[in-house]
Amino acid sequence: MSTDNVTFTNAAGSDEADDYAGSYDTTEGRIYNVSGGDWGTIAGAPEGEHDRIVVNMGPQHPSTHGVLRLILEIDGETVTEARAGIGYLHTGIEKNMEFRSWVQGVTFVTRMDYLTPMFNEVAYCLAIEKALGITDQIPERASVIRVMMMELNRISSHLVALATGGMELGALTAMEFGFRERELVLDIFEMVTGLRMNSAYIRPGGVAQDLPADGEQKIRDTIPLLRKRLKDTADLLVDNAIWMGRTVDVGYLDLAGCMALGITGPVLRSTGLPHDLRKSQPYCGYEDYEFDVITKTSCDVYGRFLIRIEEMEQSLRIVEQALDKLKPGPVMIEDKKIAWPAQLSIGSDGQGNSPEHIKEIMSESMEALIHHFKLVTEGFRVPAGQVYVGIESPKGELGCHIVSSGGTRPYRVHFRDPSFTNLQAVAAMSEGSMISDIIAAVASIDPVMGGVDR
Repeated sequence: MSTDNVTFTNAAGSDEADDYAGSYDTTEGRIYNVSGGDWGTIAGAPEGEHDRIVVNMGPQHPSTHGVLRLILEIDGETVTEARAGIGYLHTGIEKNMEFRSWVQGVTFVTRMDYLTPMFNEVAYCLAIEKALGITDQIPERASVIRVMMMELNRISSHLVALATGGMELGALTAMEFGFRERELVLDIFEMVTGLRMNSAYIRPGGVAQDLPADGEQKIRDTIPLLRKRLKDTADLLVDNAIWMGRTVDVGYLDLAGCMALGITGPVLRSTGLPHDLRKSQPYCGYEDYEFDVITKTSCDVYGRFLIRIEEMEQSLRIVEQALDKLKPGPVMIEDKKIAWPAQLSIGSDGQGNSPEHIKEIMSESMEALIHHFKLVTEGFRVPAGQVYVGIESPKGELGCHIVSSGGTRPYRVHFRDPSFTNLQAVAAMSEGSMISDIIAAVASIDPVMGGVDR
């Protein structure tokens, strides 16, 4: 704890030196360290001066939505200054990618925002495909599968946002509902990719493998159940007087503030601006899907909560349309200089390479064996230059900027992660509010520190 112009007195009323307390002067004032002892009162500051107390919220506190550190200057229960401290989950993903092939980079980016792995992979692969000039060569079935997986991922991400936000504000039932429904989506991910998270399923040129034989029907069967269960969270919290008391007019940030700070996603749409890259800069064929961009005009935590509730229904609409658009066809680009030569299958010991594919490479085609070896060990080359691709992730604009020197690995990869940018809004949302309101404000931003600290 640090204070300005505060005198501590012990129980006896003496202000003499105490073994349990020490102080030293800094450029910001005198710092007092209190480590023990039977302390009685804190004497008031001299007339005309004020107390200043700085406290840390996090980085381990559950109410900080992850390993986020908030440095708060408080006056009683009122926050007078708020700063976000990041870096506690740093993994060096962007730097590590400079030492891996373009395809290997997918296994890194999927772990950035670990709640939106499909979006991380799609943004990265779209950037590579743009740099290669093969955007128009991606098979339609692969693009449809990408859209379907992203929208299912949008639902699972919003469910975690609502679940953890509810938990942090005391609505434990909302957490149980959110994680219950998320399991349905993760079951689909495991069925399609073999993993619940961090699947590296989206690859440059398409996707790693096609849907399993019964995959389409299982997804169709899950949609009605999801639609039915998603109502539970809405019925619990929408128009709930207690929930509204914690969220209405809390974490206020208007359109001017969002524009000044570069805020996107539900926080921006809660100001009434219908900004969605799926509409304004379509990718993966989003221009062919019917869906609404959900907006509110309250500019507060409650509005962002409502947006996420309604966006999940729109995502279900898109998934249904994607299932109807699925036509038989390849899921990887035909260019064998780029297409990852994997044909996976699920055997008794789990998922792995198709035995038939291995047999063809190892014993029937020397050219295939050589090509497989070179593509896997060296990788393909991307022409020198740089590109940027932005997509609409559940939290806002997720951008990927890649720089190639013409080699088989990136010269530089940088991501515009929405959580990182949106965290700038903490001070604007929180200063002048109560400490308890900061919890709601941060939850409405829904930052994931894996994306912030990449």
